Amino acid sequence: MQQFPRMCDVHQRFDSTTVEDISATVHQQLRKLNLQHVVKHGETVAVTAGSRGIANIVTILRESILYLKSIGAQPFVVPAMGSHGGGNVAGQIDVLTQLGVTEESVGVPIRATMDTVIVAETDLGIPVHFDRFAHEADHVLVVNRVKPHTRFVGPIESGLHKMLLIGLGKRAGAEIYHQGILSHSFSQMIDSIAEKVLRTCHVIGGLAILENANDETALIEAVAPEDFAVREPELLKLACKWLPTLPVADLDLLIVDQIGKNISGAGMDANVVGRKYNDHAATSNDIAKCLRIFVRSLTPETHGNATGIGMSEFTTQRCVDQIDHVMTRVNCVTANHPEAAMIPITLPTDKEAVECALRTIGMVEPRHSRVVQISDTLHLSRTRVSEALFSIVDQSDNLELVGAPYDFPFAADGSLADVKW
Repeated sequence: MQQFPRMCDVHQRFDSTTVEDISATVHQQLRKLNLQHVVKHGETVAVTAGSRGIANIVTILRESILYLKSIGAQPFVVPAMGSHGGGNVAGQIDVLTQLGVTEESVGVPIRATMDTVIVAETDLGIPVHFDRFAHEADHVLVVNRVKPHTRFVGPIESGLHKMLLIGLGKRAGAEIYHQGILSHSFSQMIDSIAEKVLRTCHVIGGLAILENANDETALIEAVAPEDFAVREPELLKLACKWLPTLPVADLDLLIVDQIGKNISGAGMDANVVGRKYNDHAATSNDIAKCLRIFVRSLTPETHGNATGIGMSEFTTQRCVDQIDHVMTRVNCVTANHPEAAMIPITLPTDKEAVECALRTIGMVEPRHSRVVQISDTLHLSRTRVSEALFSIVDQSDNLELVGAPYDFPFAADGSLADVKW
């Protein structure tokens, strides 16, 4: 019978920079844009709302809307999430509802459509799609989190520009842009498309959100449209600095309790698990190196969208049973990343999955294997590590073993205890 390593809980300390007063900061930042000189009384403003689980997003949207109302505007919210939510109106409204973004919580109508208007064609010959309701508005305010993208690399990755392209491009735009990335670089696509959108779609500004490693709002900054290209790369560098990391980078097995679109666009953040450049192997550019990854389940908030499951080598039947294959397929095909939907080796129980995974790590005895278990890639202040890593934890200034070591925490039915964060 296979012998599993002993485990221990670990507390990891990260930079804890936070915004103390979300509401006041939103108003203070938006005042910097001097929108009272741009937006006339009674004019409409489309405010973007994406599909990510952004901390304090309801408060940030609501206060942005209150500010716009205070200068006489008539704001409304548009779902800006490409093909997420199954690529249909009902699904995208449902995604926002699960994030707490409703007409009642933000105080204005939510106008959802999958229809787009082709507003221009880039120098690369790519049609530029833009949400029809946002295009019909007098102005557009872009609200989004700035962070490293899970697949693409460049001075601009995920943030205000991505919301202009993929989010407001809806499913039609997302499909074309992801196809275009096969022929042109991500940076080329952003430069060519964003310039057209900013020039033709009445964008009055962006509200950039950064989070610290504890999934807390660390910075809110208003950015003028003419400054998008200069300021977003600077914000991305800061976001990379605040990105959470695994407690130990070099692992035989990473166990992930849950993945989902509310955790990351890729289900689990490829920047964190070391699969940004290759779905199944770390490269010299990755921070982490995980030989094997075992995904245990999907978050309820992802509604069966299992995008990212294909980055792992092992999963359970319970997790596979949670998958909405249509929703997952739509998202992964639209993103031109079909590998992300591939089903890993599937085992009946957690115990069998761990046992199987540890048979594939080379000449390492299971009891000496380097194993880390995490709740998800957003919440890494509390993790679980195997005995082979205890000495590394002891030598770190940012890590602390919590409590006494214990046997691998399997229940009698073969299920594994979750990491509590």
